Amino acid sequence: MPGPTTEPRNGRRRVAVAGVALSDCGRVDGPTPYALHAQAARRALADSGLDRSVIDGLASAGLGTLAPVEVAEYLGLHPTWVDSTSVGGSTWEVMAAHAADAIAAGHANAVLLVYGSTARADIKARRRTSNLSFGARGPLQFEVPYGHTLVSKYAMAARRHMHEYGTTLEQLASVAVQARANAATNPDAMFRDPITVDEVLSGEMIADPFTKLHCCIRSDGGCAVLLAAEDLVPDTAKAPVWILGSGTSVSHTTMSEWEDFTVSPAAVSGRIAFERAGLTPADVDLAQIYDAFTYMTLVTLEDLGFCAKGEGGAFVEKGRLLRDGELPVNTDGGGLSACHPGMRGLFLLVEAVRQLRGEAGPDRQVTKRGGRLPEVALASGTGGWFCSSGTVILGR
Repeated sequence: MPGPTTEPRNGRRRVAVAGVALSDCGRVDGPTPYALHAQAARRALADSGLDRSVIDGLASAGLGTLAPVEVAEYLGLHPTWVDSTSVGGSTWEVMAAHAADAIAAGHANAVLLVYGSTARADIKARRRTSNLSFGARGPLQFEVPYGHTLVSKYAMAARRHMHEYGTTLEQLASVAVQARANAATNPDAMFRDPITVDEVLSGEMIADPFTKLHCCIRSDGGCAVLLAAEDLVPDTAKAPVWILGSGTSVSHTTMSEWEDFTVSPAAVSGRIAFERAGLTPADVDLAQIYDAFTYMTLVTLEDLGFCAKGEGGAFVEKGRLLRDGELPVNTDGGGLSACHPGMRGLFLLVEAVRQLRGEAGPDRQVTKRGGRLPEVALASGTGGWFCSSGTVILGR
């Protein structure tokens, strides 16, 4: 077929996810972050069936002094469209939105989003614990002297939700239990042994009310997603998964500037994404939600409209988030059990696409009534301490 056009058809081209892949994940000693980038990129390109020559865009963040220039050089790419947006864990949903807009407008034809990190191996090598505090310049200077770490910011928000709406520790713990149950059938998950609510509650206290199992794991790993214009879809190896809508939003960095600890910026990014997709939460078959802490899952579900504000505690109970539950969430086990190598947002997109394609495998594939594959999936990333949000809605 002729090469893709650089001009949008009827004003906008449709954008598909053409390829997805993980690098080696979990406990990965030896490879550098650059090597994990390359491994994931090669696998995603092979998954797409496209030739590397079609890639004219690159989105990367978190590695190198001149990201994504260094990553492009390492991969042997010379993109004419780049993005290095860095807004924490939501970076990848935000960059996916940027890339989709660029492709739709004809500014690029195929954009590779790629990430890799040796967050666990780096700590192991240095024989020290991670430092979850941040710099003391700018607005953060007013909080850093008091030891206000990232986990404590999330813990404060969770306590406020408990105070306002009666959310219980048991309800928060059930999020971790269901994530681990989803991870049990995922061979790529770092932790697969089942846990109970009592085990979550009795664990080592990290930041009240979070015990250890309320918090994400720390792993190594990388992944890649290749977005392509509809013109390239006839050449792809697999049926496309389409970008139906996206939204982004930012909230705060200083906790005193956060108007309501019980409302995340997903309330805005989700509303925008649903409006652009022409869909509602009732149309979503499964959701991949950033879960550095159990409270993130609960409040994000509220803010995306899957339940009313204050009802998240009741919503996450009784197995609703399990692979065979009413709304399967984090079907790979999430950051709480599967992997969390620094920034997890891109992994959400990979899992959503695999589920829509029917590639998750017989033990963990989500199906609808009658054994049909899911049709619509949502991926929502959160950055910082509810500082930013990106939501992407995907469909077959």
